[in-house]
Amino acid sequence: MRSSRPRLRAGLAWAATLSMATGALALGIQSAGADSGPAGRAALHGIKPLWATQQADRGAAPDAGKITARVYLAGRDAAGLAQYAKEVSDPNSASYGKYLSAKQTAARFGASEQQIAQVTAWVKSAGLKVTGTSRHYLTVSGSKTAVEKAFSVKLHKYAKGSKTYRAPDATPSVPASLGGAVLTVTGLDNAPRKSHHDDTLPPPDAVFRNAGPFSTYYGSKTDKKLPSAYGSKAPYAIKGYTGEQLRAVYGGKNYSGKGVTVAITDAYASPTIAKDAGEYAKRNGDKKYRAGQLSQVLPADYNSTEECGASGWYGEETLDVEAVHAVAPDADITYVGGASCNDDDLLDSLGKIVDGRLADIVSNSWGDVEANQTPAAAAAYDQVFQTGAVEGIGFYFSSGDAGDNVASTGTKQADVPANSAWVTAVGGTSLAVGKNDKYKWETGWGTLLAPLSDDGTNWTDFPGSYTSGAGGGTSATVPQPFYQKGVVADSLSKANGTTAPMRVIPDIAAVADPNTGFLVGQTQTLADGTQGYDEYRIGGTSLAAPVIAGVQALAQQAHHGLPIGFANPGIYQRYGTSSYHDVNDHPLGAGQGLAVVRNDFVNGQDDTDGISTSLRSLGHDSSLSATPGYDNVTGVGSPAAGYVKSYSKK
Repeated sequence: MRSSRPRLRAGLAWAATLSMATGALALGIQSAGADSGPAGRAALHGIKPLWATQQADRGAAPDAGKITARVYLAGRDAAGLAQYAKEVSDPNSASYGKYLSAKQTAARFGASEQQIAQVTAWVKSAGLKVTGTSRHYLTVSGSKTAVEKAFSVKLHKYAKGSKTYRAPDATPSVPASLGGAVLTVTGLDNAPRKSHHDDTLPPPDAVFRNAGPFSTYYGSKTDKKLPSAYGSKAPYAIKGYTGEQLRAVYGGKNYSGKGVTVAITDAYASPTIAKDAGEYAKRNGDKKYRAGQLSQVLPADYNSTEECGASGWYGEETLDVEAVHAVAPDADITYVGGASCNDDDLLDSLGKIVDGRLADIVSNSWGDVEANQTPAAAAAYDQVFQTGAVEGIGFYFSSGDAGDNVASTGTKQADVPANSAWVTAVGGTSLAVGKNDKYKWETGWGTLLAPLSDDGTNWTDFPGSYTSGAGGGTSATVPQPFYQKGVVADSLSKANGTTAPMRVIPDIAAVADPNTGFLVGQTQTLADGTQGYDEYRIGGTSLAAPVIAGVQALAQQAHHGLPIGFANPGIYQRYGTSSYHDVNDHPLGAGQGLAVVRNDFVNGQDDTDGISTSLRSLGHDSSLSATPGYDNVTGVGSPAAGYVKSYSKK
């Protein structure tokens, strides 16, 4: 991930299963001064992108006008911030739960006025212009020559795939006299960016609808005329689970999220979110929103709307808001929109939440693959997450919708920022909710598709081809965090061939499979060009993340209203208890397959162009597997009734 690269809407899967991606960060803080650079200089650790290798070097980059970069400030005590973030989040620590206010955090760990002035003076003396300042960074611009001089590097061209991009030829450094005031710098590489400024947002995407018939609960409707699968007739896919069903199976019976605020970050903002959320609640039995319960914090303007597919993010925001409210109907929801899907703008959104202590829980359904991450961006994200942990804020990220990412990228890899040691990575399941909202079982989300044959007598190439599944796996860059020790097996933590264990994702999971997904309602552009409200089934770990955020709101209420903060130490502390459904791919026994039948409009809207029928086999996620115990599809499992209740104990 790099600050100039657009962030994908990771974890959003329509009923047609769009494959998206999700974000990676190191447990330790990265700052200037730990290694010596050139004489009188302090190296900035890990700034050079991993793809900028000697073999890929194509010589000096051309001087193509001004370069814009962000110089992130390390603050007064970067190492102390990371250490306190760990202590305050660990139930076994004497400092557990002793959170600081945003003001106290800034005073203790934030950049001082002297540091800001010192860094400002340095960049100006190096020939760079300061074009923007915040408490976290300086935005600077200047010529290629000035940038090279300022950071003591040469900017070269490097091959990445079929294209070449700019990157530093060595580890950037800053004057040692700055005393570790600089955390990192982003923007020295430019792979890739095609942004443009736009003041207005486009209309919502074209309408999408699911074709029936549907099951009202798992297994309620089958068609005896269709071929059998796994020894029986597979049921039709549900129309879409609602809040009542999800609350019942994930332990929300006695709690509502009252007194808790959940923030949601995405790019842009749906212009009809309040209307859509209210209409959805009314139609589906959710509690009516009270005045001020749903609010938005938006940027002054937007950019990169075409590059980022701005209107596609409306559905993401809608899903996140409606899923959180469905699970935690009394929780306040604050949507904090990014000016674009680029790292800088998403970091600004996260920074607003931390600086203003706008929420207790932050749900994020976006990201990228680890190969596209730069250590510089990772360090900037980690600083925000650590600051949030100190204030009692927990960040939740979807783990991705492309399994191990081999099918989509050619390389087996985890997603980012979900692989950060400072966030809770949320994986995905296929969920069976039975009659009377009874929990039946879950598998790891991973789908095989077999179309109905032309003569209707068999499922073609049964069990079919892989379409999508929950992201997960072993990080190539992030060491194993303390809370995973003793829980995650070496076969997973050392899966990349390392001698030292590495971070494995996800941490926890919830429903994600669009074949057993959530019913969502949104204003869309209808076939006749008008705009109108419609409902459809949706899934992806983009659903799982806000569902878990909603569950955490219930848990915080049970925790006597006290913030849970960075939840991973507590999540792993509960491993192996009645807090979780221990999810595996064969809940009915070894060799017993599971599937649903799905009908889809060929044109995505109506039967004008016909309906396609297919069998969707469950529990087949690329090379990843949901197994008894911790696994790389569902983590420790999904929340059971005992999870929320466990936080009520003093």
